[in-house]
Amino acid sequence: MANIKENINKYREELPEEVCLVAVSKTKPNEDLLEAYEAGQRVFGENKIQEMTDKYEALPKDIEWHMIGHVQSNKVKYMASYVHLIHAVHKLKLLKEINKRAKEHDRVIECLLQVKIAEEDTKYGMDAIEVDHILASEAYQQMENVKVVGLMGMATLTEDESQIGQEFAFLKKKYDEVAANNPDFKILSMGMSGDYPIAIKNGSNMVRIGSSIFGARNYN
Repeated sequence: MANIKENINKYREELPEEVCLVAVSKTKPNEDLLEAYEAGQRVFGENKIQEMTDKYEALPKDIEWHMIGHVQSNKVKYMASYVHLIHAVHKLKLLKEINKRAKEHDRVIECLLQVKIAEEDTKYGMDAIEVDHILASEAYQQMENVKVVGLMGMATLTEDESQIGQEFAFLKKKYDEVAANNPDFKILSMGMSGDYPIAIKNGSNMVRIGSSIFGARNYN
């Protein structure tokens, strides 16, 4: 059994003040999230919209819900009334849908563009040039209910720390370039349980940590 409270406190002490901890609570029961909540954690990440919505309805309303998984356009409507940040926007079409659904709730939803920095084909994301195209596009400029506030990327799953470091450094460089012309930019989300120290060293200010807080996943 993971000591959730202890783990949250460990990260709170260890992480620099400017780094936001997203507790990745996918597949975990509400009791586990409440234990983290009681330890002061308020930001939780989920990768399935239905599961996140069920938890949103059952748990305290001052929780910030982050959608960290791959998002299908047809599911955006289920989270549009409450989601705080969508981490993994990989195309303009998805931004359009988020904008449309946010408008229905009179909200502005913040999003991160997911950049593919890993070698694996299984990872989603756009290339660095697409980021510029989207932000400069007339379609995005006209959106009033969605705001891109940064970038997100996942490094290759490898033991090679220098490769991981290079991938994160590449994304940080891209982030700095884009942020210079985009005052809304404030979040660089990189780093998970296995590689977050390297991500922080390379400028990440948001890390997504799950199993090191809650223990192994409960996949049915």
